[in-house]
This record gives sequence, structure tokens and C-alpha cells, in this order.
Amino acid sequence: MGAAPPSGVADGLFSRRSPLRRTVRVLGAIFILCLGILFAGFLRFADSVVSLAPPTTPRADAIVVLTGGYQRIDQAVNLLISGAGERLLISGVNPGTSAARLSKLTRSSSALFSCCVDMGYQALDTIGNAAETARWISDHGYRSVLVVTNNYHMPRSLLELRRADPDTDFIAYPVVNSDLKVKNWFIDPDALRTLLSEYAKVTVATVRDLIGLRSSPGLRDPLATGGITGASSL
Repeated sequence: MGAAPPSGVADGLFSRRSPLRRTVRVLGAIFILCLGILFAGFLRFADSVVSLAPPTTPRADAIVVLTGGYQRIDQAVNLLISGAGERLLISGVNPGTSAARLSKLTRSSSALFSCCVDMGYQALDTIGNAAETARWISDHGYRSVLVVTNNYHMPRSLLELRRADPDTDFIAYPVVNSDLKVKNWFIDPDALRTLLSEYAKVTVATVRDLIGLRSSPGLRDPLATGGITGASSL
């Protein structure tokens, strides 16, 4: 074993005025400050998510729903039926899911799906949803689009959509997660886990944009120009 440093050397390294001790204290203060900023940001994020509510009179050129649950698709179809938009894109559909199946699951007519619903099969994640939606908007020339997804997913969805298509007016239509409406969500493990996960993802996405880091396209085939089909085969 090596000999321990002389006590005088050790005392000098960690004395109150030593450069090493000052550096450790500064780094510790920076770490605590960063934790405080992250915690404050999380509280603000959680409050904004819990407070999200759909517009009372939703209206846009078109509607897009980001898959992740049939409750979202049900809500989007109801908006289409009510005339909130002239056409609906269901983005991120599993390749094994047909328009006929979604029509049955949402208890809507095949005629509605045939005339006014497009199926997007390319998107793998939220980034892919944004890329797929931007192509669809460009193809149809829409200027405003209602975005239907869960309330906890909405901040990141809008971030990615506005990055992919900054010229379109994206209007949030959150599907409210009932678990996040409870007053004590911070002691509900499932609700807290959901919010923390989404906060981490939206923070990473924000930092990625700030430093100009390129992200994966989030598409099954990034070079494909199509991938969106109408439901005319019903």
C-alpha cells in the first residue's frame, strides 16, 4: 500500500482557502442551482398540463390525432363529425391496423372514413408524428390544425409540430387524463411517473433544439414521400 500523504499536504488541499475546496464548493452550488431550476420547471410543467382544457368552440382547417389510445381517436372522430375540421389525419397508425378496424372501434360510419380520414403509417414516435403531419399539411395546403392527444403529451407534441412546420397554426385539443386531474397527483405514483417521464422528454427535446442537435426522423422509411393513405378502400 502507498503511504498516506503527509497531514500538512492534506490540510493544505482542503483548507478553507485552498483552490480545490473553492472549486468543490462552486460545483456543489451549481449542482444545487440546476436541481432547483429543474424542480421549478417540473412544477410549472405539471401545473400547465393539469390546467390544459380544450377550446370551447374548436375550429380549424383540419384535425390531426397522434395515436397512443383509442380515446384520442374517438375524440378526433367526434370533432370531425361536428365540423371542427374538414379532414382528419390519424398519425402513427400501426401497419397492421386497417381503416375498417378503426371505423368499427370508433363506432363511426365507413362513409366518414372513406371521405374524410387519412391514415398515416410512417410515424414511429412523436418526432415522426410531426414529420408525417407536416407532409400531410403541405399536401393539402392547410393553415390551421387541431392537435388531439393526451394532455400530458401535448407540450412535447406542439414543440415537435411547430419545429417541423413553423408556418402552421397548431391548436391544442387535449384529451384529459383523469388521473392527472386529481388534486393530489403528486402522491399518485402512476400520475407522478407519467408527468416526470414527459417532463424529461420535453426537456431533452428543448435542449436538443437549443444546441442544434439533429434528431432521428422518427419514420419507418425516412426517404418515403408517401405513407399516408385515404380510407377509400372501406
